[in-house]
Amino acid sequence: MFSKVDGQQKSSFLEQTKAQREERALEKQKEKSAIKIQCIYRGYKARLTLRKAIRDEIQSLLVKPEVEDGEYVPNFRPALEVYQLIKGFLFTFSERQDKENLELICRYLLYTMDSEDLKVSYVSVSLLKEFVLSWIQQVKEVLWKCVICLKQIKPENHVEVKIMMVYLRMLVTFTHTATWKVIRGKGDALTAGMNQLCNNIMGHLNNKGLYPALQILLVKGLARSKIAFTKTSLTAVLTISLRPLMAANFSDNLLTLFVLNILSVPALIHHISVMAPDCLTILITNRVFKRTLDLLTIEQSTRIIFNTLEGNYALCLLANLIQLGYSELEGLVENTNIFMSVTIRLLDKCKKYVQNKRSNLTHWHPVLGWFSQTTDQGLHEAMPYVVKQLQILWCSKMVRLLFLELIDYVDYAKELDLQKASVKDKGLFKKALDKASAKNSVTKIKLGSNIAQSTCLPCALYQCAINTLSQLRLDIVSGLSYNDILLPILWRFLCDLGPNCGLKVFIDLLQQTPESTIHPIFSLLTLFCDAASNYICTLDHIEMFEHQKIFKVNDYIKMSEFLNLFVFRILWGGLMSITAASNSDVFTAARGLLMILYESDSRRNYAPVGHWLIRDIKASSFINELDKGKKLAQYILQKIPHIIPFSERVKIFRRNVQKEREVLGLCESVNTTPQSTLITVHRSRIVEDGYRQLAQLPSRAIKGTIRVRFINEQGLDEAGIDQDGVFKEFLEETITKVFDPSLNLFKVTSEQKLYPSSTSYIQENHLFLFEFVGKMLAKAVYEGIIVEVPFAPFFLTQILGHSFSSTYSSLDELPSLDPDLAKNLSYIKHFDGEVNDLDLTFCYDEDIMGKLETHELVPGGKAIPVTNENRIRYVHLMAHFRMYRQIREQTLAFIKGFKSVVNPEWLSMFSSPELQKLISGDTTDLDIGDLRKNTQYYGGYHNNHKVINWLWDVLEKDFTQGDRAAFLKFVTSCSKPPLLGFAHLEPPFSIRCVEVSDDQDTGDTVGSVLKGFFNIRKRDPVGRLPTSSTCFNLLKLPNYQKKSTLREKLKYAIHSNTGFELS
Repeated sequence: MFSKVDGQQKSSFLEQTKAQREERALEKQKEKSAIKIQCIYRGYKARLTLRKAIRDEIQSLLVKPEVEDGEYVPNFRPALEVYQLIKGFLFTFSERQDKENLELICRYLLYTMDSEDLKVSYVSVSLLKEFVLSWIQQVKEVLWKCVICLKQIKPENHVEVKIMMVYLRMLVTFTHTATWKVIRGKGDALTAGMNQLCNNIMGHLNNKGLYPALQILLVKGLARSKIAFTKTSLTAVLTISLRPLMAANFSDNLLTLFVLNILSVPALIHHISVMAPDCLTILITNRVFKRTLDLLTIEQSTRIIFNTLEGNYALCLLANLIQLGYSELEGLVENTNIFMSVTIRLLDKCKKYVQNKRSNLTHWHPVLGWFSQTTDQGLHEAMPYVVKQLQILWCSKMVRLLFLELIDYVDYAKELDLQKASVKDKGLFKKALDKASAKNSVTKIKLGSNIAQSTCLPCALYQCAINTLSQLRLDIVSGLSYNDILLPILWRFLCDLGPNCGLKVFIDLLQQTPESTIHPIFSLLTLFCDAASNYICTLDHIEMFEHQKIFKVNDYIKMSEFLNLFVFRILWGGLMSITAASNSDVFTAARGLLMILYESDSRRNYAPVGHWLIRDIKASSFINELDKGKKLAQYILQKIPHIIPFSERVKIFRRNVQKEREVLGLCESVNTTPQSTLITVHRSRIVEDGYRQLAQLPSRAIKGTIRVRFINEQGLDEAGIDQDGVFKEFLEETITKVFDPSLNLFKVTSEQKLYPSSTSYIQENHLFLFEFVGKMLAKAVYEGIIVEVPFAPFFLTQILGHSFSSTYSSLDELPSLDPDLAKNLSYIKHFDGEVNDLDLTFCYDEDIMGKLETHELVPGGKAIPVTNENRIRYVHLMAHFRMYRQIREQTLAFIKGFKSVVNPEWLSMFSSPELQKLISGDTTDLDIGDLRKNTQYYGGYHNNHKVINWLWDVLEKDFTQGDRAAFLKFVTSCSKPPLLGFAHLEPPFSIRCVEVSDDQDTGDTVGSVLKGFFNIRKRDPVGRLPTSSTCFNLLKLPNYQKKSTLREKLKYAIHSNTGFELS
């Protein structure tokens, strides 16, 4: 009955059934989808219809102005009817399509608020019991939509500004009953109830985010170079932001929101003070500054604010607080210490984001430097205003306020000093006054006293500001140093801290906690040193030593003595490691001021002899430490070399040269003979031949032995033994020629001091020539050859690299180049009238070979007039141009050559005058005993020879100091003795007995030696003069028979500029 089913048919049947089932399911799905689409469309269509109907009703209510800027004049309808229309409008509100209608509704409602008619005024709906709650909700919705629209407004757009004012008026109107005409005269109870209603509305807006929205609007309008707000709009925003605060009696929660969102807006208080001073009065009246300080002293509130604020806005908050406190002086005076503590904390907050150097993760900030957060364009544009606010912190009035207690202390101390001075007799009254003043704690400051604490706190604040606001560092330090208040009182504080400016106090603190300068007293010392450094750097000699406005000369002596010991003992006593000292603000500042005072003393001596030397250490012990390679000794020599006597430093220099020569294999030994360089030089082309053969030599070869073969005028080799004497002659001749002003590589000042010529470019390859000259002069220094080349002090400073220091003042050294210009600039600097009347601009006119060339001191300087405000900058730029920019390329080329031979680290041991001594020898009188002790004799002369005894006797007793200098120049080509004495003169000084003229002189023979030794002469050589070979430091002295003849002939010879050629 059952037949067998084919498997293939079965599979086909099942697939067909499955396909039919899926088709039926798909049809059902399509049917459901169609129904859903129809439903959605009908709903959409219904909403469109409803929205259109509502819009039509709204349009009938609102009369849109015919022209875009036309005046809006509504047709009033019953308030309840308007309420119902707005209810529908809010139900169907579309932000994209209904913005314009929202604006018109707001305009309509504002018009109704000016009406006293209960039927028209929108507020009248709130008086109906059954509608009051829904009305409040409707107002909240309308106002929040206004807030949302304000967030999207562009205040710089003229059209949108008008819309913004409508929304702001809505918020101002419905958050206070002051403008609700309909309830006027209806009783206090109604007004109070309505105010409570307004508070309810403000609470809702706050919860929704009113303050962040206002912040966005304020930042858009104020964080820009051209402010987009008007007085009215700014006043409205401030009114809206203050009302919730005032209603809540400045509760901590709302005040926190206000501080975070409003007070952190860039330069807000600045713009309020300029555009809306009435609002500033409200802030002052309500003591917002004091309340904010109180809030920021609460740990929880502070944590919330600091964790929420970014570094940029913490800076803006600080700037606003500073200006607000400056405006609300009463609150600032009452809360000075709290203000300083809060300021320090805000600065620390900013500092967390400050980086020391550029990286892929940092961004440039115009105030903070390299910053780990991004700064948008608006903040960048607002920074000039923020800087103006920050500058209040270091203005004269603020400094006086923060240091009020110290000022009172100093005034009282001065009165005591005057009383002591007025009592001349030594009677009982004088003794009683001395005893009372000794007991009085006010005259001497203790570290834990109130005056110490109240002084250290503002110092810590300013030091924190200097370190954090890195791009304003110079502005801060200048503001503090130029106000004539801070430096005198801080100096008096240090003087009264104990003997030697409280040195023991500082050392004791460091001994208790080595390497720690966390104690506030170190902030005071750091601030004083920074401010004093900045102040002293700007003084010229007249101001520093004659006017003595802030510091007397004795103050400089006392100050430098304290700093010298402080810096030395920190290092030598192990109170700070080298690394810690290098990173320490107090060490850097103290050493900076110390070196300024030292360099000033180097230029014009004011300190007693030996003032800069440290007696706590023996030079021999220190040099032993150097020889052992101790890093501490090397660091001290690098940072404060002047504590070691100059002669010892010269020995160190010579020792360094010798060590380098040994390392380079340039010293002769039993096993090796160093390779030398032989050059051939024609007498008529000394500079050209020397430059051609030596300029391209590597520095190692320059440092090594250079032998010279001279070619005479006839083209023949000159005879002579080269014991480095011929090279010395070549070096002296080369240096004499290249420094000759007629060559135009160098010029001379009015004091005949040399410096590079700005017009040296007329010489071919002039920069390569400068490099060559630098090498040759350095070779002379390297070999210990004294050459009489007097450089201008400012040029020596540039060789040492001191001119690149931040504390270097070009104006201070300008007199060494151009005394007339220095005098003129000093006149401008102290000019009592309007500098603008002098008709000066930021440029310098130079006469170059009859052609007037104008150099701009700054870009566009021709068009920038010099005024009372910028004259200090002008005089410093002018001095900098004359001494550096004008000869920059020549100076750099010379220094490059010089430092390729002499290690720059070795030069750092010396000041500018000391470097001149290193080049040209000592300025002291000739030491006859030292010279005689280190003299070699030839030709029969010996130390006890009659003529030799006459020579030393004449030099010591008959010659003046000038004559002795001329004698030294005659025999060595330099009028100054070697720095370390004649034992270090190369070649050694020698005297040879001669009987014939120079052209017949063949050196020592057996006959000449015997004749000289036994004083055998045919006749007295009265017709012959002494001669010299300066290349060998050799005096050729005839065997005179009379002392008077020797004196006469020698004096004539040394004053006739003679040498080889005169006999």
